[in-house]
Amino acid sequence: MRVIIGASGQQLGVMRLSDALREAQNRGLDLVEVAPTANPPVCKIVALGKFRYDISKHDKDKKPSGAKLKELKFRVNIDDHDYLTKIRHGEEFLDRGNKVRVQLQFRGREMAHQEFGMQLMEKVRDDLSGMSQVEMEPKITGRNVTMTLSPLPANRRRRKFPPPPKEPSCPRSLLRAPTAAWARRNPLGADARAVAR
Repeated sequence: MRVIIGASGQQLGVMRLSDALREAQNRGLDLVEVAPTANPPVCKIVALGKFRYDISKHDKDKKPSGAKLKELKFRVNIDDHDYLTKIRHGEEFLDRGNKVRVQLQFRGREMAHQEFGMQLMEKVRDDLSGMSQVEMEPKITGRNVTMTLSPLPANRRRRKFPPPPKEPSCPRSLLRAPTAAWARRNPLGADARAVAR
């Protein structure tokens, strides 16, 4: 097998496995097979932990960023609860590493008061500031105002609005079919239930 010293790239030449292992032990490092299909196979004398770290770092750099563009649509007269739901969705998108396009639509006479739309966009920007940075400032195009937000690095993201608590599901006892004892007490069956309510 061909042996290379990892730190310097110096080639030690073709060696037997036992000689290569002995050389690695003398240097206090590990023998790692780099190209098993080559003829002869290629091995490196390196620190295994550092070698694995370098490979994982290289793989991360090679991966394409899977950032998609998600869109949140608002209206000027949006209700508080609807606004909060959309902001939570925006935080979820940003938390997954997606970019978010915030679009505000004006209808009819709402165009006469575009300042309300710009105030809403500033509110959205402030509420999502813990998760994102503004990539494109709010811009008016026709009847729409558009702003693009990109996610902050994962270690700097802070959610302002936690996701709503999940409601407990219905107890299993309420979902069971009627028992034989219940049927004896209520000879009319399901009709008796409807009357009782």
